[in-house]
Amino acid sequence: MSVLDGFENTKRVVEEKLCAKLVFEGIEIDISRRLIYRGKSEIKTTFVEFEILHLLARNPGKVFSKEQIYDIVWKEPYSGDYNIVMSHIRNLREKIEDNPSKPIYIQTVWGVGYRFNKNLSNSL
Repeated sequence: MSVLDGFENTKRVVEEKLCAKLVFEGIEIDISRRLIYRGKSEIKTTFVEFEILHLLARNPGKVFSKEQIYDIVWKEPYSGDYNIVMSHIRNLREKIEDNPSKPIYIQTVWGVGYRFNKNLSNSL
């Protein structure tokens, strides 16, 4: 391990601490406190719902397949039914979207997966 390897690890930790909140139009994700707000209202989510939203929101515009979401959020290779990811996405949309059947935040990329809307301005 070189000195630069240590620097890169330290840099990543500092960057994560600097980004304690993700703020987009109409939604705020407080990463350090694991809270989500729509306006002034706190949105209650499960551990997995928060992890999925955080994954997508910190990578706006990047498409994640159901398999990738499962591997990253559950921290294990996928070995079952992808409907579990779809179910969590559906529940999350019910909580954060004004109209879950026409989502603004979590978009479906048909035949590929899901992404967080890159056209929402991140105000931080």
